[in-house]
Amino acid sequence: MYAHAALVLAVMAAGFVVGMALKAGSELSLFIAALAGAVVHDVGVPVRHLAEGTFTYFDVVLIFVTATFFMNLVRESGGINLIVRGIITRFHSNRFILLLLLALIMLIPGALTGSGTVTVMVVGSFVGTVLGYLGISPSRAAAIVFMGASMSAAAPPVNLWAMMTAAGANMPYVGFTMPLAIISIAGSLFSTFYLGWQRGNRGIDVDRALREIPKPPLGMTGRHVAVPFAILFGIIGAGRLWPHHMPVIGLPLAFSLAAISVIAMSPTKLSPRQILSNTLKGLLPVVSTITIVGILVQIMTLSGVRGLISLSVVTLPLAVLLAVLWLILPVSEAIFQYAAAPLLGVPLVFLFNMEGLNLVMAVAGMACIWPLGDCLPPTAPVGRASVLAVGYEGDYKKFLAHCIIPALFVMALATAYIIFSSKLSFLVRG
Repeated sequence: MYAHAALVLAVMAAGFVVGMALKAGSELSLFIAALAGAVVHDVGVPVRHLAEGTFTYFDVVLIFVTATFFMNLVRESGGINLIVRGIITRFHSNRFILLLLLALIMLIPGALTGSGTVTVMVVGSFVGTVLGYLGISPSRAAAIVFMGASMSAAAPPVNLWAMMTAAGANMPYVGFTMPLAIISIAGSLFSTFYLGWQRGNRGIDVDRALREIPKPPLGMTGRHVAVPFAILFGIIGAGRLWPHHMPVIGLPLAFSLAAISVIAMSPTKLSPRQILSNTLKGLLPVVSTITIVGILVQIMTLSGVRGLISLSVVTLPLAVLLAVLWLILPVSEAIFQYAAAPLLGVPLVFLFNMEGLNLVMAVAGMACIWPLGDCLPPTAPVGRASVLAVGYEGDYKKFLAHCIIPALFVMALATAYIIFSSKLSFLVRG
């Protein structure tokens, strides 16, 4: 039994390597690996399991699509331009407040969508432009944008790594808000000030900045931005404050209602169909990855590979695992993307459960480390997007070097979450 599962795992790994060598992309490479594993397991092409696997994370995909659609509507309506111009106009002479607000702005898109790539697409270029006005070098600005994007992806309410791990381990995705918020906010602030406070208290040439940042449409005010977000957070908050009286409104519907309010309130006429089409085109790689991960996990479960990996992980000494966790998680993210969460996260949950750790705190810690791997080759989707958004054309290694200290800070906090999970369990809220 063990030999057969090991053989299937080896063939799946070989299939993934072959796919990457043929430059098929991580999504198709994962699909090739799943098909190769099914064939070696002697079940041919298991159509039923392929179909079931595609719907494993269907709820996550719905959240991802509706949240990104909402953020794209806010951007197209001019809301993002209004916020950035307002911050520059009011705080251009106060470097501390300016960096603080930029760090918080970077958290919003990823927190609502679960994707660092969306954060870079929505606000990356604007933040990079403002950082340039502050005299920060392009390589440092790219690092700030990446760290902000990775922490926004880790922030609540939507953390895809925690959601996929919880789903695979049959855990409810409840109680993660405070643990995820602490690390993501602290990591974003530390990264921004560590990398952005190197050049003293120089302010911004406000006239130049306002000339180069696009103006919002005529009639756009703060109310047009505040009301949709108030609707979104009001729906989410009402379900937590009055759980026995508020009907269950899932995140996809909450984002959809907020999106409708953006369309209704926009001072300019929007084209929801075109924006949705562009959203789906932009999300295709990530949605494909999440869908194919479901297929991969289904085939691994069918063939016994998932059990083999789980058994291998849960039999490791906890001290050894914690010593290398800071390396394993980012590297697995760099190779497998979101697939790393169900592949490694689920067996780690079983191990932590046997050790008596608080599972919410432990999963929250891991879910804040995984996004850091999105700047590492071979995939590096968020890292490369950050470099392009800022316009940095230098050595990619220099950009990575700037990310080391902020990443170590985040990983130290996340590891402390796991080690002291039981003592920190008071942070877990329903």
